Amino acid sequence: MSDIARRVGVSRVAVSYALNGRPGVSDEVRERIREVAEELGFTAHRAARAMHGAGADVIGLTLRRTTAALGSEVFRRQFVAGLQVELSARGFGLALQFVEGGAEEVAIHRRWHAERRVDGVILCDLRVDDPRLDAVRELGLPAVVAGGGAPLPGLANLSTDEHAGAGKVAGYLAALGHRRVVRISGPADLAHTAARTAALDATGLLQVRTVAADYTGEAAAQATRRILSAADRPTAIVYDNDLMALAGLGVTAEMDVRVPADVSIMAWEDSPLCQVVHPALTVLQRNIADYGMRTARLLFEWLDGGPPRSVRAGNAVLVVRDSTASPR
Repeated sequence: MSDIARRVGVSRVAVSYALNGRPGVSDEVRERIREVAEELGFTAHRAARAMHGAGADVIGLTLRRTTAALGSEVFRRQFVAGLQVELSARGFGLALQFVEGGAEEVAIHRRWHAERRVDGVILCDLRVDDPRLDAVRELGLPAVVAGGGAPLPGLANLSTDEHAGAGKVAGYLAALGHRRVVRISGPADLAHTAARTAALDATGLLQVRTVAADYTGEAAAQATRRILSAADRPTAIVYDNDLMALAGLGVTAEMDVRVPADVSIMAWEDSPLCQVVHPALTVLQRNIADYGMRTARLLFEWLDGGPPRSVRAGNAVLVVRDSTASPR
């Protein structure tokens, strides 16, 4: 900053005012200071700015996933891609860290906040009685919850309507004539897993048995083998994400079970692979990248001085393909 001041012929204080957008210098001087700063390759030191109360220009995101799992999960990749669109437009970075449990997530949020590493955080995979909610409230750390079905006091929230999705799944399968259905879900302690289970039961249209898995292809394949080997084989199987549905489809080929003649298959999430496999999978489809972008916008609204808001995401669309038909 001293170098810039000498080049322009002003005080160091004037350089500070100009670079930090504060009044006290003319527009002409401000522009000249910025030109010289760019010529010299000046960038503000984030740690020094944080000591003076400036923002870190970073948003934090923790995920209970391995890096390998993120590579195979289309939902998370597209969600993060959507976040990056909005963060890049504002000149913000993303601090992404993989964790093994909720206690580790809370500890990371506390450390980020104490070190002023992030301006806010995004909470994914809301759990039943999630300890992260009270933790970020206690810290006063701006946080947006991506998911959940109801407003969360003191936090921003982009909620999803699992009842609408369950109604489309149950209504479609019931109209085809299915009554005995198995759903292979994500982890049982996830809030949206519980919400989908309750919503499917509430429709009263199907006899749905839910088998908890972990979103991986391995767990879904094992569960599918057990289900198709049982005497009371269902006429349809619904998977909570695309990866598990694709693994289940592979198992049907191994066991010489025809889809959809012997069993119908559908997924609660879509991906390009769901469209190119044979038969192509019937899905609930939503714009996941847009979901990530809207999540980031809610956090920026808060950081810009607005109140934390709860907004309902758009409902998923039922896309019928070749993997579903009326039962024999």
